[in-house]
Amino acid sequence: MEPLVETLIEDARWQSVGLGALAERAARAVMEDQALPDAGFAISLLGCADVRIADLNADFRGKPQPTNVLSWPSDERGAEADGGAPDRPRPGPADMPEELGDIAIAWETCIREAEEQGKPVEEHVTHLLVHGVLHLLGYDHVRDGDAALMEGAEIRILVKMGFKNPYE
Repeated sequence: MEPLVETLIEDARWQSVGLGALAERAARAVMEDQALPDAGFAISLLGCADVRIADLNADFRGKPQPTNVLSWPSDERGAEADGGAPDRPRPGPADMPEELGDIAIAWETCIREAEEQGKPVEEHVTHLLVHGVLHLLGYDHVRDGDAALMEGAEIRILVKMGFKNPYE
């Protein structure tokens, strides 16, 4: 089975939590929940430090501070109507999978948030990865209806994976 997520570890501390394996599991859980095949799609993930994600956040969002996770969908898949289902991507052939987009995740911010929330790091990181993959699939949380749809998907996926509701 081909990997769904290509993980680039830029900050070696990510090795300690097995970022690649967490990302693969999270992405496959999202695809299953969305009734999409995990074959025929590809996601790129960067495991970095706060300083790198702050640069990315400044470049792409005009916010020069670290954040936990950033996503860059390959296509605009968001629904026109608030709370509507995003457009579904079509898988590519095995030798040229459809690129869903890129995700970056920052070590220090994730560790700090997990500690503040009293959660295991792997659980918090998995939640952020599920969140990031849903963004690649067109989910968003700017409008209220979209946020409710996205949070519902996150909760459903994480509970199925054996984690608690992250919003409780």
